[in-house]
Amino acid sequence: MDGLLLQGFFRSSAAWRVRIALNLKGIGYAQVARHLRRGEQRAPDFMAKNPQGLVPALEVPGQGVLTQSLAIIEWLEETQPGAPLLPADPWARARVRSLAQIIACDIHPIQNLRVLAYLKRELGQEGPTVDAFARHWITGGLAALEQRLATEAETGLFCHGDAPGLADLCLVPQLGNARRFGTELSPYPTILRIEAACLALPAFQQSAPDRQPDAE
Repeated sequence: MDGLLLQGFFRSSAAWRVRIALNLKGIGYAQVARHLRRGEQRAPDFMAKNPQGLVPALEVPGQGVLTQSLAIIEWLEETQPGAPLLPADPWARARVRSLAQIIACDIHPIQNLRVLAYLKRELGQEGPTVDAFARHWITGGLAALEQRLATEAETGLFCHGDAPGLADLCLVPQLGNARRFGTELSPYPTILRIEAACLALPAFQQSAPDRQPDAE
């Protein structure tokens, strides 16, 4: 697969997920940075490709533009089955999607940059209050995730079994966000163990924000 162009931002956890997926599957891609704090995601040329004005967006030659990180990753999984990110068994696939969606649907959106910016600018909340708001939702979500990972037999070296998959590539970026907001992570030993297993892999290392061309 040639010519893929990923539009994202080094610190966007959604774009980070897609980088991990591409790297795990060994798919080459180029990147264009859209600096979220400078509003570059709302530039007319990008809005024409993604009217939401969000990253990531993956441009696929001859096909078009894909948005939404989980949709991008599922398309990669369906078209590039090597290094599978989802198990073959339907029940196991549903479990992995469930774990991933705890993060991607319930934790991440509430502490997304645009949500927190709205709290500050439109609702007049101060920085410490906004950070506390983010931590509240992060800790609640991680507590539930920890309970599942620690008690369900399907958990292995990674979130599901002994190979990294969709849930892991959502988990690692979310922990990066958690640390930025000063979240205490010691109550989640299973999560931290899985993160360490992920970060030992080159695909995760190469996807890290500080390894990206637009890193600050």
